[in-house]
Amino acid sequence: MKKILFVIGTRPEMIKTASVIQALRKDKSFKVGVCLSGQHISMVNQMLKDFNIKLDYDLKMMRKNQTLVSIAKNLMPKLEKVYDDFKPDIVFVQGDTTTAFIAAFISFYKKIKVAHIEAGLRTFDRYFPFPEEMNRTLLSRLADRHYAPTKKAKDNLIAEGVPADRITITGNTCIDSLKHMADKKYGFINRRLRSIDDDKKIILLTAHRRENFGKRLVSIFRAVRKVAMNNRGIVVIYPVHPNPNVKATAYKELSGVKDVLLLPNLHYRDIVRLMSMSYFILTDSGGIQEEAPSLGKPVLILRDKTERPEVVEAGSAKVIGTDSKTIAGEMESLLKGGVRYRKMSVKRDVFGDGKASQKIRKDLTKWLEG
Repeated sequence: MKKILFVIGTRPEMIKTASVIQALRKDKSFKVGVCLSGQHISMVNQMLKDFNIKLDYDLKMMRKNQTLVSIAKNLMPKLEKVYDDFKPDIVFVQGDTTTAFIAAFISFYKKIKVAHIEAGLRTFDRYFPFPEEMNRTLLSRLADRHYAPTKKAKDNLIAEGVPADRITITGNTCIDSLKHMADKKYGFINRRLRSIDDDKKIILLTAHRRENFGKRLVSIFRAVRKVAMNNRGIVVIYPVHPNPNVKATAYKELSGVKDVLLLPNLHYRDIVRLMSMSYFILTDSGGIQEEAPSLGKPVLILRDKTERPEVVEAGSAKVIGTDSKTIAGEMESLLKGGVRYRKMSVKRDVFGDGKASQKIRKDLTKWLEG
């Protein structure tokens, strides 16, 4: 029996590993452990309950205003103790967080094999997104098995010298979780969402990325405020990320604006339902770029570059940056409806069919037998 350890730090990582953890735990060939670093706490705990996943290790790393350096410094010795205790044959990491990179780095030092979920995403700009682009680039040098969501991601890895026989295209595991949640048809957990006027066009806003802190966030929020004030019949719903750099700016710029609803960070169930109800989505999130096309929801990407060009090429999203005038113009354009809106609203499985976790399980078994 092979021992598999998942190291998770944030809610997006939990969303994207939950289905894989479930699939491997059903397989008697594996003993599966789950370690939470604690980059996010309450946001991850929500997902653990929804997917009935119990932690084997909780490192409780979360601190107010923690820096990337402090996360890395504090995580290394704690992870080493976990590895020494669990003695994994393989460590699974997902995506591009500091937790994922440090987990792979310590695995290399301990000569433990690494499997990387969502491998091969690139903007080819080491500082955008920061620090994610460098985290995932370095992680690809450390990983032994690469689970790429798309052919383009696989091609990126091959161009960097990763042997093709170490890469498997699986689709993105977030679609597995999305379909699981969407099929359940839950009601809203947040009480304020239960009273949303269904006659209004819902615009879901998410903005939290580190590279947008400061003037960029101010520019985003001022565009949203302008559009909300100039249009009747819409409501902008913004689950505000708890990071103080985001929260303080959001409440300063948007608090009290009519038809802008500022909420605390929402349960993933509520996010999925909101996406399903939205007229369009305004986001700097990577995960939502992947999920929204499966629901047929147009996405305006609040970044200068995306490591998910497939969603733009498919016609489901547009990269619009953070200039206030540009954002307002793009929002107004979609609000008019028309041919452009209809083309962006087509349901597309850009990032897979919801069976990525099973593909990973089968590949892992084949790899270990080979």
